[in-house]
Amino acid sequence: MTLVAMAGQAPGSFNSGQPRATEDPATVAHGKTLYGINCQACHGADLRGGDMGGPNLLRSQAALSDEHGEMIVPIIQGARQAQGMPNIGLSDQDAGAVAAYLRSMIGAIGSQGKPPGEEKPLDIVVGDPGRGSNYFAAHCNTCHSTTDDLKGIASRFPEPKTLQARWLAGGPLTGRNSAATKATAEVTTKPGQPASGSLVHIDDFLVTLRLSDGTERSYRRDGPTPHVVVHDPLQKHRDMLPTYTDENVHDITAYLVTLK
Repeated sequence: MTLVAMAGQAPGSFNSGQPRATEDPATVAHGKTLYGINCQACHGADLRGGDMGGPNLLRSQAALSDEHGEMIVPIIQGARQAQGMPNIGLSDQDAGAVAAYLRSMIGAIGSQGKPPGEEKPLDIVVGDPGRGSNYFAAHCNTCHSTTDDLKGIASRFPEPKTLQARWLAGGPLTGRNSAATKATAEVTTKPGQPASGSLVHIDDFLVTLRLSDGTERSYRRDGPTPHVVVHDPLQKHRDMLPTYTDENVHDITAYLVTLK
């Protein structure tokens, strides 16, 4: 009852991600019609199994491995009758059209095993822009301005998911890497002799700076020695992340997408 792998198929040919050549649209359309008449009752309109108990063709090794009908056509024409797949009486041309249709469907399989078909974009703009504006006024406008760094942000990031990811991370919101968002640090090994630069790495045992001449310098840390002061422009964003509710995130995004 299924287009299962034929005897003698090479091991390892099960490959749902193999490149697929573009099929002839007219052939695919003809094959879809034939599939609906002859195959759909067993294998389903979406190839994932039908009312008569036919198995999922999207997981069929033969269908996944077929390139020119060499795997599918013989099965359609009776090569697997002993296993329950009947000869449905199609000519080579018609069977080849069905094979082309199956390949076109398999080529449209979505990520993570999603069924074939056009994937609809996820609409994340579900919040209240009014509430988002109020939240911004209460928590964000001491560092950000809708007439300065956020002016036209929705035009710079027209995809709401990207915009949301940007503001949650804290920047840069200009669309370019910005030195203003990078952490710096001062390391004092001797009183009155601090070294400063861009912060490359810090943990309980080591701190590494990139100095103004481009070189990097590392200092071993032993408790409070040496004295290290970090200046991180994004620390406020990191501190706020645990405080956001889902409603806050949705509302702020809904507000920001209005700033065109």
